[in-house]
Amino acid sequence: ALKRMLNFNVPPVKNSTGEPVWKVLIYDRFGQDIISPLLSVKELRDMGITLHLLLHSDRDAIPDVPAVYFVMPTEENIDRMCQDLRNQLYESYYLNFISAISRSKLEDIANAAISANAVTQVAKVFDQYLNFITLEDDMFVLCNQNKELVSYRAINRPDITDTEMETIMDTIVDSLFCFFVTLGAIPIIRCSRGTAAEMVAVKLDKKLRENLRDARNSLFTGDTLGAGQFSFQRPLLVLVDRNIDLATPLHHTWTYQALVHDVLDFHLNRVNLEESAGTESTPAGARPKKKNKKSYDLTSSDKFWQKHKGSPFPEVAESVQQELESYRAQEDEVKRLKSIMGIEGEDEGAISMLSDNTAKLTSAVSSLPELLEKKRLIDLHTNVATAVLEHIKSRKLDVYFEYEEKIMSKSTLDKSLLDMISDPDAGSPEDKMRLFLIYYISSAQAPSEIDLEQYKKALMDAGCNLAPLSYIKQWKAFTKMASAPTSYGNATAKPLGLFSRVMNTGSQFVMEGVKNLVLKQQNLPVTRILDNLMEMKSNPETDDYRYFDPKMLRGSDSSVPRNKNPFQEAIVFVVGGGNYIEYQNLIDYIKGKQGKHVLYGCSELFNATQFIKQVDNFDNL
Repeated sequence: ALKRMLNFNVPPVKNSTGEPVWKVLIYDRFGQDIISPLLSVKELRDMGITLHLLLHSDRDAIPDVPAVYFVMPTEENIDRMCQDLRNQLYESYYLNFISAISRSKLEDIANAAISANAVTQVAKVFDQYLNFITLEDDMFVLCNQNKELVSYRAINRPDITDTEMETIMDTIVDSLFCFFVTLGAIPIIRCSRGTAAEMVAVKLDKKLRENLRDARNSLFTGDTLGAGQFSFQRPLLVLVDRNIDLATPLHHTWTYQALVHDVLDFHLNRVNLEESAGTESTPAGARPKKKNKKSYDLTSSDKFWQKHKGSPFPEVAESVQQELESYRAQEDEVKRLKSIMGIEGEDEGAISMLSDNTAKLTSAVSSLPELLEKKRLIDLHTNVATAVLEHIKSRKLDVYFEYEEKIMSKSTLDKSLLDMISDPDAGSPEDKMRLFLIYYISSAQAPSEIDLEQYKKALMDAGCNLAPLSYIKQWKAFTKMASAPTSYGNATAKPLGLFSRVMNTGSQFVMEGVKNLVLKQQNLPVTRILDNLMEMKSNPETDDYRYFDPKMLRGSDSSVPRNKNPFQEAIVFVVGGGNYIEYQNLIDYIKGKQGKHVLYGCSELFNATQFIKQVDNFDNL
């Protein structure tokens, strides 16, 4: 959809030899967040975008160039666009709104265009319905700017008014509506009762229904419909409320992508690392070296990332090492070819060898760029994996991960929770708090007051902030009334003995002491719910989920699905925030189901640290 928009809203023609039309792209922060995970600067340039600028920055007039705008239809954005028209900044204007623009605001632009005598320059005005951020082929999140407006905390505030809640729900529904317009499909909606997810379902059903009724302006007609990947069968949308499972967002993790998100600064597919200043000592009195900040994009074009983002960390370290070794072998090949090229003088030997080496040389020249790109990715993942490993080792994250898996799957524990909390060498205060909260959430019976006091004291001694506990306590009491605690399957991570290959002295990664844990696929609550609804399994957990079909003339309040066949495509959307652990769990689950697809979406993406901040100090808002 973005490529079509950047091509003045006509589908780009494949392999047209002509130069692209040069143009400028003007976006606001929302537009920037939508474009940046999907299109690199190079890809933009290939599409003729020479300059990309923020709407509210000082921009010079470029009178002979068309401008493509991609912005939210807000008051201030519209004022600024009108100002651009008056100042005659560009040759022509293609105005694209991320989310639908209201009639009155459209009239404001029209009036400005008339008074600036620029009506002919405004070439097109489009509602793009792209108000969501795609992070992976199978994952999206609603927004990044103003995300605190739809955060877990915002939805679950005890003192929230009905009107505030309406506003939050409308924001979420607007984005989900955009998502389905872009997908070109009308879903069948299922949701749990009595939750924020239900409010989203009711509103989304209504919005889709109204759009389908209005035949003249429906966004789901002819040409767009079926442009999506799901033309023949409708997808299932499962709306889940974050409150059904608060343990997973706090869980320590063991797969690459989720670890990067948990311990590093990873945001909209970009990871920011602080490079530690070299080990050489600074002379006394000199200013300490400034830490370099480096950022890396982890994108779909990075083959290593695509292959290993869901792998357990030890496997990733081993693969980086293998890549490095295979690269080194090729590097020697390049050097050898160079020396063959008679670079050691013009003796007959070299010349006679040239003839049979021309073929080899040609292949070396063509594979050089490929080799250099390979080298860049190896360096990138060496740096990122090393940074992750430092956290694993200094905080004993492998121990935490394994222990939490045991708690969540109700296995026997080899070490008491108190010992874990009071071990000064294992984990940061926050790690300990996460562990305790998971224990608290997962236990069928809340610990007795006496035990609780003992735990609290140990946590205090370890320097933990206990504020999140009071919220989790209320939540547990409330959920208990609502339903039984979610179970987390009963498989646990199996240690495979310590690392074999990675322990070789030649490795980049010093892994000693880190457990080589292997994951056993066990479905998290969200995945289990999806499995029940997608495969039409009867299960008390999901039997009373409401059923909406926006295509039916009369909406009916029922839990009885009309469609009895299993679904091929599903979208799971978590109202109140999601995480990479759940995403990965769904992806692993669907791998085992042939020909089926699942997409994961959430109102925001948070790691445990950010989630704990949200449930901190809930009571004294």
